[in-house]
This record gives sequence, C-alpha cells and structure tokens, in this order.
Amino acid sequence: MATAASARERPHAVAQMRERWRMGSEARGLILVTAVLLAFGLAVLYSASAIVAMQEGRNSWYYIARQATGVLAGVIAFALAAKLPAEKWQEWAWPVMYLAIAALFLCLVLPERIAPRINGSKRFLFGSSFQPSEFGKLAVVVWTSMLIVKKGPQLRRLTKGVLPFFVVVGLCDILAALEPDLSVAMLYTLLLAVLLFVGGVRIAHFVFIGALAIPVLWQQIEQAQYAVLRLTSFLDPGRAPAQVSYQLNQSLIAVGSGGAIGQGFGQGRQQYGFLPFPYSDFIASNIGEEWGFIGLTAVTVAFAAYALFGFRIARRARSPFLQLVAVGLTFVTVLTAYLHIGVVVGLLPTTGLTLPFVSYGRSNIVLTMFFTGILVNIGSTRERVIGGGATDPVSLGGPPGGR
Repeated sequence: MATAASARERPHAVAQMRERWRMGSEARGLILVTAVLLAFGLAVLYSASAIVAMQEGRNSWYYIARQATGVLAGVIAFALAAKLPAEKWQEWAWPVMYLAIAALFLCLVLPERIAPRINGSKRFLFGSSFQPSEFGKLAVVVWTSMLIVKKGPQLRRLTKGVLPFFVVVGLCDILAALEPDLSVAMLYTLLLAVLLFVGGVRIAHFVFIGALAIPVLWQQIEQAQYAVLRLTSFLDPGRAPAQVSYQLNQSLIAVGSGGAIGQGFGQGRQQYGFLPFPYSDFIASNIGEEWGFIGLTAVTVAFAAYALFGFRIARRARSPFLQLVAVGLTFVTVLTAYLHIGVVVGLLPTTGLTLPFVSYGRSNIVLTMFFTGILVNIGSTRERVIGGGATDPVSLGGPPGGR
C-alpha cells in the first residue's frame, strides 16, 4: 500500500518541480542601489524640469510624467533581463551588433520626420523615443565579450586577434561621430579597450594602434568645430567664446552656490533659464545647487556602490563570457555617471553624457535598467524547487531548494 501510494505521488512531485533563479547578496545590493537612484532621480528631475516645462508652455509635470513612463518600461525591461539566462547573449552577439549598426546608419539616412535633427544632431529614431547609440553600448559589450572568448589565445596576436575588434567597433564609432556624437564614439572605444585589457590583450598592441589612431582622431575633432570649441573652453576658459563657456560657467555657479548642504529642494535658480538643459546634460548641477556638496558626494558614493556590486558579480560569474559582460555593463554605467559629474564641476570638458537613472531620457533609463537586469541574472544561481515556491530573480523570498 505504501509503495503504491508513493508511486502515485511521484509523478505529482515531478510535475511540481520547477527551476528558479536565486539572487546572490551582490545582486540584491545592486537592486537596492538602483531603486535609491531611481527614486532620487525622479525627485531631482521634477525640480530641474518644472520651470523649464512651464516656460515652454507645458504642464510642470510634463518631463516627469514622460520619465515615469520610461521608468515603467525600464522596470519591465529589468524583469525580462533578470529572468532571461545571460548566456543567451553569447548566441545573440552578432545579431545585436548588426541591429545596432543598422539603427545607427538609419539615423543618418532616414528623413527628418523619422530621424529628427535635435539640437544639431540626428541621434533619435521615431521622434525622441529611441536612441540607437544607447543600444550600441549593449552591442559593443556583448559582441566584444563573445569574440574575446571565441578567439582565446589568438587574442595576443595583432592581425588575427586585436584588429577585427577595432574594425567592427570602429564602424560604430564612425556612425556615431557622423550624427555627430563624439562623446559616444569615444565611449565605445574606451569600453572596447577596457574589455580587451581584461581579456588579456598585449599592452604593446594598444600602444601601436593608439599611435596610429591619434592623428586620425585629431583630424576628425578639428573638423567638428563644436568639439574644438568645447576643448578650448575647458583648457583655456578665458579665451573661449562666451557662448561656448556659458553653460559650464552657469554650472559652476550652480554647484558653488549650493555650498555644503545646498539651497534646498526646489530652491535652485539655474533652472529658471540660466543653465541650458538643466534636466539632462547638466542635471548634476541641480543636485549640487539644491543638495550641495553632500548631495553630489552621496550620488558619487551610490555609483561607487553600484560599481562594487557589479564587479563582485563579475568576479563570481558563471563563465568567462559573463565575467566580461558584467565588467562591461558595470563599467559603462559607472563611467558615464562619473564623466557627467566631472563635467558639471569643471574637471572635464563638456561631453553631453547624461547621468544614469537621474537625467531625463527614456531610451537611456530603459537601457540602463536592462543592463542592471542582466547583471542581476549573472549574479543569480539556478536551482530546482519542488512545490509552488519557484520564483524569478527579482523575488527575494521563497524557501531554498536543492541544486
């Protein structure tokens, strides 16, 4: 009787067996940091954009309402990326790269009703709803990581090892520079260099290719007059035209007037029309003015915590490919944040890079949360659960099962 009963129960138990992802402590910490930055970012964005929206004849909630839709889409993207096995990206590396190159190319050739020219550059498709250069960051990370693992020992050779990377990513650089968006083009190259360094490429190859590329890069920068003027305003502010250094000067006024503890939430003055783009390219200026040195320091520490969790996830990743992906996604998110902060305090020339999780921009926030979801999946382990307690990576509860 007991044997018969156990035989009847066994199919039921097998039917109830499921697989789930169980997050590690680093993945949970990453989610906590992301949630804090998102909540703080929405508050800062409202303060920085309300007056601008009203000056444009819109409701004061215009920018924050649009950003909220981006956050909602970002939460969905995060959940999907966290549940999808990150190993899949190794198979999808070439299709993702092809799609990124095609999207960057379409930005240049499609008519302005589809790819509008905004502030002198064509960086968006379908109005301002999709920015291919943001998607290009994911393409560079997964494609470079895939090829590094595939090449293995050949990576230490120049022609068959390193050169193909610069050919493909160089094409992305050219397309981004033609928009024009030199900041993103240089970010792609820097991201490629970091991943190659982590992958074990020879330093001598970096020096050789860099020596060949510098003259070409300088020629392109000289042709982009706006880039030359930005460098001039940074290196010698006194000689730069007033209209070029104006944005940086207003940013420094904002940060300086904030002092140690800031003017108070909503009490900043630069968003009254003195500082261009206070809700995107220079939103950290608003943080410095209203939250002071303490606020900027807190944001800097938050991104340092993001880096800590991201790199710890990379160290414990399930495969060499996932290690490289985790390093790349963490690096691109944190570097973008620190470049943005460096610009608003005058330590770096103006780049146009936004502050992740904080600046206005739905493409940016959706892709950044998607990156975070991939990191959470890499920081999770798959386990089998018997019963109805199976969860996905974003669940914090549930009884542990056997692996």
